Amino acid sequence: MAALFLRIWCGVNELLVRAPTVLDRDTRLAFRREALRVVETSAGGGRDEGGRVIVDLEKTTRVDSAGLGALVLVRERAAEQRWTVCLRGASEELRFLLVLTRLEDRFEFEPPVT
Repeated sequence: MAALFLRIWCGVNELLVRAPTVLDRDTRLAFRREALRVVETSAGGGRDEGGRVIVDLEKTTRVDSAGLGALVLVRERAAEQRWTVCLRGASEELRFLLVLTRLEDRFEFEPPVT
């Protein structure tokens, strides 16, 4: 399971966490654990300038309600540290789900990097 998630340092105030191919009830706990560890150890520590956590969803083909909950929790923890969460390469299906649940304004979005 650990091979599904990769943490990459993008810069001083920018971090990248790759989501698994399917973010659902079976993978949400491992994803959430890794993403929160990144947020709490990297975004914390008394730094006041804030930053961005980029969740790379380019290779993610499906996100269910459990996966959505994991993304929201990561966003909430990041916000506590004054960091934003950007969903990179979010599918149209995920974006529609975020609109339906009125959560789209809580995330930044950017297109996939090719």
